[in-house]
Amino acid sequence: MAGTTTRSGTVTFAPFKGRASRRWARRLAAAVGLVALCTLPTTTAGATPSPEGRPSAHAPLYVSDYGNNRVVALPGRVGDQTTVPFEGLVRPTGMVGDVTGRLYVSDTGNNRVVVRAANGSGQSTVPTDGLSRPLGLALDGAGNLYVADSFNDRVVKVSVADGTQTTVPTTGLLHPWGLALDTSGNLYISDFVNDRVVKVAGDGSGQSTVPTVGLSQPTGLALSAAGDLYIADSGNNRVVKVAEGGGQTTVPTNGLSDPLGLALDGCGGLYIADGFNNRVVRVEETGGGQTTLPATGLNTPTGLAFLPMVSRP
Repeated sequence: MAGTTTRSGTVTFAPFKGRASRRWARRLAAAVGLVALCTLPTTTAGATPSPEGRPSAHAPLYVSDYGNNRVVALPGRVGDQTTVPFEGLVRPTGMVGDVTGRLYVSDTGNNRVVVRAANGSGQSTVPTDGLSRPLGLALDGAGNLYVADSFNDRVVKVSVADGTQTTVPTTGLLHPWGLALDTSGNLYISDFVNDRVVKVAGDGSGQSTVPTVGLSQPTGLALSAAGDLYIADSGNNRVVKVAEGGGQTTVPTNGLSDPLGLALDGCGGLYIADGFNNRVVRVEETGGGQTTLPATGLNTPTGLAFLPMVSRP
């Protein structure tokens, strides 16, 4: 972050990028309130499906209910909305599930990532060092957890097996938000302040910028099985699709206001956390067919996640 000072419970920002900086500060504070989190006490202490398994349209959709400090599960077909029993969450954002059924959540206000066991036996904190407002999460097939360490302008990689943390080599990130991994190990990062998405090659060949047009404060990311990249273009109140072979289109939607998290059900459905409208909508990947999911009392839904299909009976 460029030039943040805190005094008597207020936060100010040093100018950068001219008009873009003012737009960023205004929308970030309004849409998700991360600026306000700078004044919260810091406690030391997971919507991208794992490439090892695809979700099902009939599986529950997990939603980080940012304003209510909770995670809820919305039923895939029948049943009622439930609250997932996490403890002590403050402003949860990114989520990801693994093939064993564990659910990881960025506990943004507490500067940590927590994980709930597959059998519901309890919650633990992922060993990390020095996180500051973590947002997006992703998991690779080897069990490594990637965390968008937003206020440190970096992405870290944590081995779930031994807790070893390393920093992913990147250049010029400013408040990274969403993460997504493809089956080749390429990592996609929404670079919120720089209005772009970058790709870090899995073969170690470096970083590149995904060709896009007109992005404004990109947030959530999702990758389809075909390799199409979906981007929540929050500043433009839309979702865009970058086809695997190149070319950008806008996903047909109605009335979005600050879309944040994204998730794909593997059955042709794209889910959008419509932040300012306090709802989650589903549209067809091929276009059209927008519906609002039945949900109660959401307050700035931010992250979305399905568990991979192979983790469920």
